[in-house]
Amino acid sequence: MVGGLLTLTTLTAAQAAPAPLTDPAKAAAIVDQLGNKRTAGIYYRNERLVVAVTDQAAAETVQSAGAVAEVVLHSTTELSSAKAKLDQLEGVPNTAWSIDQTSNRVNVQIYDGVSDADRSRIEKAVSGYGDAVDITEHSSKIESTAYAMRGGLGITSECTSGGSGWITTCTAGFNVQNASGKKYMLTAGHCMEDGAVTWHRRTGDIPLGRATDWVFGNGTDQSDYGVVGYSNSNVTPYGTIQYKDGSEGQISRSASAFEGEKVKRVGTMSQDLVGMVLATDVTVTYTDGITLRHMIEVSNCSVHGDSGGPLFSDETALGILSGGSYVDEPCGDSDPQADRSSFYEPVYKVLLWEGLKIYY
Repeated sequence: MVGGLLTLTTLTAAQAAPAPLTDPAKAAAIVDQLGNKRTAGIYYRNERLVVAVTDQAAAETVQSAGAVAEVVLHSTTELSSAKAKLDQLEGVPNTAWSIDQTSNRVNVQIYDGVSDADRSRIEKAVSGYGDAVDITEHSSKIESTAYAMRGGLGITSECTSGGSGWITTCTAGFNVQNASGKKYMLTAGHCMEDGAVTWHRRTGDIPLGRATDWVFGNGTDQSDYGVVGYSNSNVTPYGTIQYKDGSEGQISRSASAFEGEKVKRVGTMSQDLVGMVLATDVTVTYTDGITLRHMIEVSNCSVHGDSGGPLFSDETALGILSGGSYVDEPCGDSDPQADRSSFYEPVYKVLLWEGLKIYY
């Protein structure tokens, strides 16, 4: 009799505590059986399979199969509906969203660079889902692992002549595109002299592409600009400029400069973020006798290696650095030289001549 009681007790215990479920496929089969309106995903917690469900009866079904059940508020049907609303939005840069099964929420991540208008679009899309959606703010931006290229970064070209070789260092001006969306980089035309037509990013020596057109002091306009076509598929040209501290500034348009306009300049070797336009139709002749016309003169300083770099005001592209005074002297935002100046090719003219445009 005692043995029978022990046997009965053992069977009852086995029925009450089934073996832990470890096979995700079997857990998925349970979810399929219950349906998306009564479940909300499968995940691991403390190395145990957990099946999220929306009612107690579903929880009992899960537990009887040996899995851990967690009763939650939002079903897969509801969460999928919220995510589908977000997926209907056109791609919003610097965002990511997904169904986070462990928190029973749709997790929306908003990174730096998302406009107020895009934030409003996101919030409106999920406004009817309450706490089923969690919107969080994150620093930095989301970028592909491709090499980034922005205005203000250093560029180099290896040149050879007469048995000797050297490296030409200049600065990327603005990234632009043609009507078909092909990307190009603007820089100074004089950087292309002596056969410097194949360009690399200075940091990492990453191949960028070849010059497709350049002008320096020749032709009727006596200008100074170069156009480099990107050909490396591993390089992503952004419509931004990069400051010396690594932060970025968006460029969204181009325009002609105006006297007295406050401007900034960034280059490979230096930057001067405190300056103003002194004149907008300057004829300048350099020490080598090259004369340029219709140039912009500003009070910002510059040094060797900064050639080709961007001149801008807020998000407006204005000019491409050609040259300046005291280029062998230190340059920075607190430059004490009151008579220091630099000269720029107007961007809007280059875009017009070359059939290109700013993008962002």
